[in-house]
Amino acid sequence: MVLSKANIGQTFQVKSVEGKENVKKFLFTLGCFEGEEITLISILAGNYIVNIKDSRYALDENMAKAIVMEA
Repeated sequence: MVLSKANIGQTFQVKSVEGKENVKKFLFTLGCFEGEEITLISILAGNYIVNIKDSRYALDENMAKAIVMEA
């Protein structure tokens, strides 16, 4: 399942990050990599507000589709 299909309030473990290399590198700098927990806080104006390592980030839909999570 990709992050863009998750329900608000759910916590998952990241299975993999797919997509272009620059997207992967950016998400890695946020701490979003395999095995890390990620929580979808809300969706505002097409941005996915997530919690990664006690920090909140806003990701656009393309980045949300690049994050594959374990169900």
